[in-house]
Amino acid sequence: MKKLLLSILSLCTFSAIGQSDNITTQLYDTYENYKESTIGKRRIKRNDIQPLIDKFSGNNKFEVNTVGKSIGGKDLSLISIGSGDTNVFLWSQMHGNEPTATQAIFDILNFFDSADFKNEKEAILANLTVHFLPMLNPDGAELYQRRNLLGIDINRDALRLQSPESQTLKRVRDSLDVDFGFNLHDQSTYYNAERTEKPATISYLAPAYNYEKDINETRGNAMKIIVFMNDILQKYAPGQVGRYNDDFEPRAFGDNIQKWGTSTILIESGGFPEDVEKQEIRKLNYTSILSAIYTIAQKSYEAIDIDEYEKIPENDRKLFDLKIVGANYELMGNTYKIDIGMNQIEVDYPDHNSFWYSSRILDQGDLSTYYGYETLDASGYTIKQAKVYPKTLNNFNDVQGLNFTDVLKQGYGYLRLSSFPAKNINSPYPVHLIGEKYTVPELNLMPGINPTFFLEKEGVIEYAVINGFLVDLKTPEITVPNGMIFR
Repeated sequence: MKKLLLSILSLCTFSAIGQSDNITTQLYDTYENYKESTIGKRRIKRNDIQPLIDKFSGNNKFEVNTVGKSIGGKDLSLISIGSGDTNVFLWSQMHGNEPTATQAIFDILNFFDSADFKNEKEAILANLTVHFLPMLNPDGAELYQRRNLLGIDINRDALRLQSPESQTLKRVRDSLDVDFGFNLHDQSTYYNAERTEKPATISYLAPAYNYEKDINETRGNAMKIIVFMNDILQKYAPGQVGRYNDDFEPRAFGDNIQKWGTSTILIESGGFPEDVEKQEIRKLNYTSILSAIYTIAQKSYEAIDIDEYEKIPENDRKLFDLKIVGANYELMGNTYKIDIGMNQIEVDYPDHNSFWYSSRILDQGDLSTYYGYETLDASGYTIKQAKVYPKTLNNFNDVQGLNFTDVLKQGYGYLRLSSFPAKNINSPYPVHLIGEKYTVPELNLMPGINPTFFLEKEGVIEYAVINGFLVDLKTPEITVPNGMIFR
């Protein structure tokens, strides 16, 4: 009997997911029709989304209300659509430097504003009322920082409700008596799906509502929705879904909103190869969230087997941007074999609209249990000091005339300039630009230093690592890695 019951549950799960498979494929394939093109970079501000909010405010399909203000006086807007009795609430950018889902929300709103998918939209809007609160922390977004102007993490303010942003979130949830909540975040790009080299492109959590991690109907429904969304993402990012640890955090909004009776789904957008601005991840958010909203409207999630939730791999944090394996490193007359893990760290310019890279070695030694977005087996290669180009150049314009294949093959990783531009500019060239008086330190590999060196085999330099980016010098013409911009 037990085996028969499990078979029936499994069949129900397949059936529930299969019902929305067609709409999911169509949503993914037609995404560009709805993508909001005005917000294509991560460092978006409240002023960037205000014209979009105004557009929906003047549209009788939607109801738009100012439901609060940030500490800095910026409006917090709630955009609603639908007439159903079930209330679904999505809020994004509780942390100011986590904008991926904010972008996806406006893609979803464009979808609802279109004339397409008529039957599916009618099914959603007749059964649900869907509410969106994009950019809960606009002051943090202005500075591209996690915390608000009070310096607190809003996601740890569910009990004291010290900040007006927290008060607004609680008030909206309570006033709507929300049935389903989507708590939308970004996570570090260095999370991986447990015991795999694959990034946790999307991670989920149905937060616990008590220390015992009990599962009631409210939390169980959140788990079912997550199982549904995971199965969708496996089609587009196979093996790249993680699950957060569900230890109860009594100060967190997700845990408390679950406790207050809303089935709460935490969604964290992580990393995806060669997707610096997270636009593919934005697309996955759009596709999976809209599909989840549809299955809530259809109530097909109810048949999903809750046990499938625990089968999603847990989040781990063992990814580097670049991992060098088994290189020879000469130190004090001896040669050692060493792995090196390094990350390409973004440093914001003062306006928080763009950034430059200041990469760092994160760890070294035996990194056999770690992974890289890019990994080089450097067995047989010896790490060599990067040298300074022998000629001092006059200015940045002189740099453009150099043949960087020759420069790097000779082991030069630094160029001296006698004159720098008055304003900082980004250099697309695979070298460090330094002043006349700057002294390049001797190579002493340690966590925390900037990774700039060469890899030599049998007297020939074949690879350069410049500011944590790998350049292959064996090819006839070198290709500068995507996004390799230095100050």
